[in-house]
Amino acid sequence: MPLEILFWLSVFSIVYAYAGYPLILWLISFFMSAPIKKADITPSVSLAISAFNEEEILPRKLENARSLDYPNHLVKIAVISDGSTDKTNEIIHHFAEQSNKITPCISQQHKGKTACLNEFVPNLRGEIILFSDANSFYDKNVIRRIVRPFVDPDIGFVTGSTKYVSPSKDNSEDATGFYSRLERWTKSLETRTGSCVGADGAVFAMRKTFFSALQPEDINDLVIPFHVISQGYRGMLEPSVFCTEEFAGRTAEFKRQVRITNRTLRAIFNHNHLLNPFQYPLFAFKLFSHKIMKFLTPFFLLILLITNGFLAFGDIAFYKVTLVLQVLFYFFSLVGLLRTKKHKSKLIGICGMFLTVNVAYFMGWIEYLIGKRYTSWKPSR
Repeated sequence: MPLEILFWLSVFSIVYAYAGYPLILWLISFFMSAPIKKADITPSVSLAISAFNEEEILPRKLENARSLDYPNHLVKIAVISDGSTDKTNEIIHHFAEQSNKITPCISQQHKGKTACLNEFVPNLRGEIILFSDANSFYDKNVIRRIVRPFVDPDIGFVTGSTKYVSPSKDNSEDATGFYSRLERWTKSLETRTGSCVGADGAVFAMRKTFFSALQPEDINDLVIPFHVISQGYRGMLEPSVFCTEEFAGRTAEFKRQVRITNRTLRAIFNHNHLLNPFQYPLFAFKLFSHKIMKFLTPFFLLILLITNGFLAFGDIAFYKVTLVLQVLFYFFSLVGLLRTKKHKSKLIGICGMFLTVNVAYFMGWIEYLIGKRYTSWKPSR
């Protein structure tokens, strides 16, 4: 009996993390909607682009930034170089000489993205700070779209989403895109019922008045939203806002997920007051369901496999079938991880990415528990 309880508890938890939670939000949205005012407004905007050794991609990014459709006198582009050692700083100065819209913000030391934001963001003059990365490319109307919700005085931050593209024939980016779409759908439901949990670091904006110094290991696209929510304001996903990034590959994606998990866990436990259902009833539910339940999934998967293995030796045929299905799932997941360009099945790719992400979650927990902290890292392009 205890094994069966653990088995079904694990099944419930895994399904809840990926499907049950969005379904509950969808149902809640029929009874509790939180409309947001939007209007065509033109506040002053500072576009903050973070870069470290981005000489290959930065010129294209700066051309993209200069082409954005927004009044010239209301937008400034701050290029924040985190102690770059290649030609990144030269490129920044070259573009700054060509356009007074571009401001070099160069750190002499490689101290990490968050530390650089602490140093340079307070000096930016825009009413709205739009955060971006050197490898994130925008539609020309992105600024006009992302500032529209700020006409609502309750909105503290607005996020978009990332669409992944790849020049290769490998469909790994399709699997990544599937999980990105699931994340986008979840955030849209969270927005309909109040505030979304977190932002997309490649494309999110905030009122500058809410910016405060972060710890060097803080993940800014989660901790900044936490600060906004803590002050009683809302954050939202704007569906029309997105950026495109080139898919970096499975190995790079795995390392990124490990790092994000580690930093997200640290952010959540450092701001555990947001998990208090008496103080933040709906947001605590969202934070626990969206983040913690997903990060616990690898442990539920392990419990599910172990308990199913024992239950399969019993007389109930159902558990024998479920064990076979689990084995097949992991087989196809490994095929998805090891596949070559000849394998075109998106389902196998999704299975492979699911396994990759959950192993990364597990490794992120290990790193967090042993005290590893990320303040700086080398981006994979």
